[in-house]
Amino acid sequence: MAINSPKQTSHLKREILVRLIRAFLSDNFAENTRLIPYAMRPKGSEVPYRCCIYKERAILRDRTIAGLGESIEETDESTSLYEIAKNSLKREKPDEKPLTVLTTACKGCVPSRIYVTDLCQGCVARPCENTCKFGAIKVTNGKSQIDPEKCKNCGMCAQVCPYQAIQKIIVPCENACPVGAIFKGEDGHAKIDFEKCISCGKCAAACPFGAVHERSQVIDILKNIKAGKKVIAMAAPAIMGQLPCTPQQLKQAILQLGFADVYEVAQGADVTTKTEAAEFVERMEDGAEFMTTSCCAGYNELVDKHIPEMKPFRSNTKTPLYYTAEIVKRENPDAVTVFFSPCVAKRREALKNPNVDYVINYEELGAWFVALGIQVAECAESEFENEASAEARNYAVIGGVAKAVQTLLPEEIPAHPVIIDGLNKQSIRDLKKYAKNGLCELGNLIEVMACPGGCLGGNATVNAYKPALKQLTGYVNSSKSIKEQIEE
Repeated sequence: MAINSPKQTSHLKREILVRLIRAFLSDNFAENTRLIPYAMRPKGSEVPYRCCIYKERAILRDRTIAGLGESIEETDESTSLYEIAKNSLKREKPDEKPLTVLTTACKGCVPSRIYVTDLCQGCVARPCENTCKFGAIKVTNGKSQIDPEKCKNCGMCAQVCPYQAIQKIIVPCENACPVGAIFKGEDGHAKIDFEKCISCGKCAAACPFGAVHERSQVIDILKNIKAGKKVIAMAAPAIMGQLPCTPQQLKQAILQLGFADVYEVAQGADVTTKTEAAEFVERMEDGAEFMTTSCCAGYNELVDKHIPEMKPFRSNTKTPLYYTAEIVKRENPDAVTVFFSPCVAKRREALKNPNVDYVINYEELGAWFVALGIQVAECAESEFENEASAEARNYAVIGGVAKAVQTLLPEEIPAHPVIIDGLNKQSIRDLKKYAKNGLCELGNLIEVMACPGGCLGGNATVNAYKPALKQLTGYVNSSKSIKEQIEE
């Protein structure tokens, strides 16, 4: 279910982040950063992935630039890593573009297309020719031929071929993007159109070369901790299924990184549940046909950029992160806030919220623990001051939001949930249809999650879905229900 990057690319990202963090904590950050590609691929070492050691070093350099939080596209290739590292310390706030493409790592895949292989038998039935609505395929000289000018890459001919002789070549990042935000530039390498991008992270997870990279904010966070500022962590519910430890041990491990305190974002999810349930009741009483949830940042970006007609049906309730950051800032006005995220999209949400200063994902957190030699499973336990409900902690699982809202609804106004388990081209078509018709025949409460499986399936999670779900479910089952909390 999880859509994590392939292991090798994840390992490369983690090793670079580990080295970056250790470089920052050393006496010469800039110089030790400059040496990372050479330390990882010293002279005479094996070249496991590319044609030569110089190519591998160039890619490692670009990965390091992304780890420093900089854009590959906007960085002069003649600028040394030494200077880039120094400049990263001068950055006052994260950039609006959370992703960058490593041109050196991008394979420049062949264009996506449908083609006929040598398995074609030129059969009499000709299902491929009869199925094509566009007249793009004809049988000539005993073999099917595709006219690329007419072909729409729908793949129907491939589906009906009895010999599986017609195949579809895909570009992984383009195929994964549900909104067509990534494409080939004139140089043949991937480019991101941030006007279309909803920051779902599917391209980053899909690329087998790890060419699409998040721009890390780890250096910014480290800088604030080193400066002696009060830095507070806000951990999303999905984090409780990521590492082999108890939630209380995880909190203690985070405190050992230098954070002043750790808040569960599930605390804000309880506010979301109560507010969204009240809003649902009000909308149904006013005659609304349906309402969608609004806690997924990727979905909110989708509506804002691609389905504006859905805005009247989207809940006005804020996200759990929004309410948690509000609580943290109210209790700690001078604190620097850091959200621990399972996905890219929350970086975009954080940029719009003055109460959220930085975002770190689970891959980066894991690298930080490795860099400092912290064994989370061996840490002492530190209790959370505010108890979140079972329903709030279950927000990380697909269907969890709708289930939480249902818990607080009166019997006379029932919810009939419709679950959108991951954004793709088909689910987006469905959402557009609901918005256009002003009606969802399947139900009246639509929960939308950009990632399959919910936040536990986010692109930056580090544990496989099933063990993560099992671990989180244990935590949820040990928690009080939101009704019990209200009664108390």
